Amino acid sequence: MGYIIENITVITWDDDRLKVLENATVETDGDRISRVGCGKNDAARRSGKIRIDGTGKALIPGLVNAHTHIPMTLLRSYADDLALHTWLFDHIFKIEDKLTDDDVYWGSQLGLMEMLAGGTTCFADMYYFVDRIAEAAAESGMRALLSRGLTNNEDKDDYSDDYRIKEAVETFRRWNGAENNRIRVAFAPHAIYTCAPKYIKAIRDTAEKLGAVIHVHVDETLKEHNNSLNQYGKTPTQHLYDLGLFDLPAIAAHCVHVTDTDMDLMMEKSVSFIHNPTSNLKLGSGIAPVPDALKKGINVALGTDGASSNNNLNMWEEINLAALIHKGARQDPLAVRAEEAFRMATANGARALGFNNTGQIREGFSADMVLIDLSKPHYLPEHNIVSNLAYSAQASDVETVFVDGRILYDKGEFKTLDREKILYNIKRVCERLFS
Repeated sequence: MGYIIENITVITWDDDRLKVLENATVETDGDRISRVGCGKNDAARRSGKIRIDGTGKALIPGLVNAHTHIPMTLLRSYADDLALHTWLFDHIFKIEDKLTDDDVYWGSQLGLMEMLAGGTTCFADMYYFVDRIAEAAAESGMRALLSRGLTNNEDKDDYSDDYRIKEAVETFRRWNGAENNRIRVAFAPHAIYTCAPKYIKAIRDTAEKLGAVIHVHVDETLKEHNNSLNQYGKTPTQHLYDLGLFDLPAIAAHCVHVTDTDMDLMMEKSVSFIHNPTSNLKLGSGIAPVPDALKKGINVALGTDGASSNNNLNMWEEINLAALIHKGARQDPLAVRAEEAFRMATANGARALGFNNTGQIREGFSADMVLIDLSKPHYLPEHNIVSNLAYSAQASDVETVFVDGRILYDKGEFKTLDREKILYNIKRVCERLFS
């Protein structure tokens, strides 16, 4: 089965150039985009494909949330207005010790529902009980790069008995490439302050043997940065570089306090820089040097982080902030352009996560697409559609969401998720956790 979307405004990429097609037609066959062009295809219209009138709408690539912790929807607003290390060690870790795999499953379902309704089709997650997150993602139909967060500060030479790494390996073997390759699995040393150097090496060696990628928090706070200088005589990025972690494909979340030299190392190793503007602002961590990273040619993508430090999974807010905060901080209205922020949330995100056949409305690519209703007052007049998407768009403007050519969300209706069942179970889980 396939779809024909006619009379649509398409926003996509032609290699590195933004491309806007007016009154276009986009066709899908199965899980792929089969045609992007102008004019109607009468033969396709006779083929029995479902027709969608795109008048007054835009078709964009699905948004990619390149760093989050979706089960942390359960901790939304639980411990706000605190510094990161106080928030994490004194509050979050303590409540997370009480979580069961059932809690993580329902927290994931809630996060998936929130992301889908806002046009996110793909995400990178780091947490635990990852099999249950994978189960939820598979049921939702979304695309995901999942990883078990790995923490161990014990200094020893042999980690072959480490249950965390064993769990990560089992999850990789069970889920990597599952669901028509919609689900992939990474290895995730949490951060340098929660992982001994030898433990990071053990994770790196295990990931290399399996051909897996790396997902890691890097230089999120000034405290982390200074502690690394004091303990190792080098920045967090340099420390991970010297441990060989970046010899593997890697996504580095936050990068708030990376130096110019750090970014040169990231560029050398093709490490993707994942910008989390809302979380970094809320936790008072600072503003990442994104304009400098872009100038160096580093692949910069966007993430929400978890809903406990954001407090939502709304990628439109990340696009908006990414386009705005650097202008203000640097007193330079050209610091990050609307087009660059939008690309971070689409093509750059797909590239960062290794889903190289997504992130664009392009023939032969997976049909991960989002229909946006442009009839809302905040889009008018339409002088510049990309500026409108970066500076005016709201998550509630999302009308229809496709992943692999399948509609997962349409006009407020979830096609693969049971909203009432999820809300019932969230209430049940939270009554136990926070009673």
